[in-house]
Amino acid sequence: MFVAYQKPRLPVAQDEDPDPVRPMALPKPPSDPLELKRGAVGARARFLRAGSLTTLPSVARPTEVWEIVNSDSSPEQRELSAKGRGRRAPYVEPTDRERRDKDSGGPSNPAPPRTNSVSGLRFPGGVDSSIRPGEGTGAGAGARTELGTELGNRDKSASQAAEDQSVVWNVKIFPLLQELESIAAGGSEDAVERLCDVCDCLHGALAEQGMLGRRCRKRAGLLRALFCLIDLNSAQLNLQLAKLTLELNVSGKNLLNICKLIFKISRSESNDILFQNNSIIDSLLCVLRCEDVCGSGEAVLYCVGTLKFLSGNSALLRLLLAKDCVGVATLLIQKLHPLAQPDHTQFTIAGHIHVQLTATLRNLADLPESRPLFVSHCTLTELCLVLRHHHGDQDICTNIARVFSKLSSYSECCLALAQTPGCYTLFIELLSKHQRKQDLVVRLLFTLGNLTSRSSEARKHLFTTEGCMSVLLGLYHTYHGKWDPPPAHTPPARDTCNPRTSPLGWRESKDVLVKLVRVLANMSIHPAVGPTLAANTDLIHYLLDTLELRSMQESEELLVNVAATINNLSFYQEDSSVVRDRGLTVAKLLLKLLLSSSMDGMLEATRVFGNLSQSREVCDFIIQNKVHQFVVTLLDSKSPEVCFSACGVLTNLALDPPSRTTLTQEGAHTKLADCLRDFGPVDWQLAGLVCQTLWNLTEEGGTETDPPSTLNNQEREALLEVLSLYLNEEDALQWTSGDDMRDFHRLCWELEFLPVAQRLRDRIQTQTD
Repeated sequence: MFVAYQKPRLPVAQDEDPDPVRPMALPKPPSDPLELKRGAVGARARFLRAGSLTTLPSVARPTEVWEIVNSDSSPEQRELSAKGRGRRAPYVEPTDRERRDKDSGGPSNPAPPRTNSVSGLRFPGGVDSSIRPGEGTGAGAGARTELGTELGNRDKSASQAAEDQSVVWNVKIFPLLQELESIAAGGSEDAVERLCDVCDCLHGALAEQGMLGRRCRKRAGLLRALFCLIDLNSAQLNLQLAKLTLELNVSGKNLLNICKLIFKISRSESNDILFQNNSIIDSLLCVLRCEDVCGSGEAVLYCVGTLKFLSGNSALLRLLLAKDCVGVATLLIQKLHPLAQPDHTQFTIAGHIHVQLTATLRNLADLPESRPLFVSHCTLTELCLVLRHHHGDQDICTNIARVFSKLSSYSECCLALAQTPGCYTLFIELLSKHQRKQDLVVRLLFTLGNLTSRSSEARKHLFTTEGCMSVLLGLYHTYHGKWDPPPAHTPPARDTCNPRTSPLGWRESKDVLVKLVRVLANMSIHPAVGPTLAANTDLIHYLLDTLELRSMQESEELLVNVAATINNLSFYQEDSSVVRDRGLTVAKLLLKLLLSSSMDGMLEATRVFGNLSQSREVCDFIIQNKVHQFVVTLLDSKSPEVCFSACGVLTNLALDPPSRTTLTQEGAHTKLADCLRDFGPVDWQLAGLVCQTLWNLTEEGGTETDPPSTLNNQEREALLEVLSLYLNEEDALQWTSGDDMRDFHRLCWELEFLPVAQRLRDRIQTQTD
């Protein structure tokens, strides 16, 4: 006689991503409860959370930007520039170089000074180190001569470069600046377009002559000329000016105000097209790559805030990915790690940067092309460190949880996350700390569900994590108790202020329970974990309570996951199993799933009955409530999985002689023979289980009062025909194509089908004789 078991398996229901990607929809920045909604003019929400960085200056007015000129300029230059604008020049502390020039009466950019050395070097005290006629015959003198010649050549090269740059300035750069001033003063309708064209020419000329960065000697005057144009208040022009200014390598307050200006432009969705037609994104990424966070934290914050806004546009999102925004973001995260101590002076600004940076990464995670980059840059590991450092910041935690929930659905990212040291402990700590933060909890549970669905090691690792079960059961208690769905056939209440009548509240709680039960079902697959969970009284109480109180109409996915968990736990038949002790109660509660219109619910319930039917008490319940009739009809489902589950129940029922007779009267033999004929060549494991069921059904034991359960002649002939066909190896494997698949099917045929099929054929032939 054979006994059937339904082995633990993953839930049949497909768990939904908390952050699904909708086709043809633009990905939006993470919904932040403290962000403002978009205004009527399309301005994007403020990216600073309430109460954060309240001391930051507002976005600089155009006139403020050019007043903060670089200290490379002299007081005379600043005064001339101010006179040209008809206003007094702001005072800027002169540099040491300017003081030396003023004291010596020299110009702000003097020509190389004369020296008393042939090498072009000035020596203290006016020492004459030139080589006199007749000297320098020794080795030391020869060395000095060579050194002096080399340094003299360098000085001549520098002097020549200065002269060349002066020529370039006069011939190429200065005329363009004059043209900018002329167009701006003219005020024509196409002034902005013309100014942008001239700015492009100016950028090209500076790049061609190698005068970008800090290599232009008249850089300060150039910056002042550019800053004057910000007064025109054109987003298109200002973006051009910002790009050129950043490539001139500004720093300090100039850098901060330019980053504020770009951020202000990015807040309006209507300006997204400007960023697509401008290489300003390269400049922003360069700032994030190169700037010191301690010295330029506010500027970095505005840069990251800009990228977050831009990542809400699908075209710009792909542009960011193509420019390796994932790699730059990871590098920035690494630079922020040293600021993670709460007593660090930059801890707060680092937190604000992380909020915007993780929101940007969340949008990038929507793109399939981003997955290899998240893995190759070890971004997931770095994000785990951020979670540790900022575990109290719900915004950061939620953004990172959204990244994990999205990427953990894919095997390569799931493996990378599972291999991150301490990730399970970290997730359990976060679930404990933020257990009432529903949007964070549901994403962490979804991530854990993905991890435990792919790896047996992950199941045991999570279960053995300190505090795991107490935290998970605490969440079950919290959200099972909070869930109070509206009465059936009643329209939703209008009073959304009351969480007990708001549909959103119970749907959110249900979503948490769906993800939580999936984690429990996955963990219970592990043979070292399942028996312990099956003996957990609190867990079984919550599962049965859910089955009793929830209906398939409102909670199908949840009940399917609960049934899958109970099926996995019912596989373990230890004496300590609470599921085994309460088998009859479980069977009664599962009837509504078995008889429902949900194929997933019916399948999971049938699997549970396959394990519970090992109990005589449950078998009697099945026969008395005519559940066996429904199970026999499942053999006609044309689904291998459903037929496999039904055979499990019938195999155990056929162990009892009265039940065996009842099943024969229901025509189980004929349906099993049809099932064997239909699925044998494609599923030899199912074919073997069908033969086991038929073996039990054709058993001639029992008491004298039990009627015989033998097959009639027609049923015997049909069954022998199928068995003879499939016991021939050549006929059995003729539908298999490919050498690898043929070898696999042959192995399954030999192990799962051949032994029991031969025994069954011999018995039927004996009964026929």
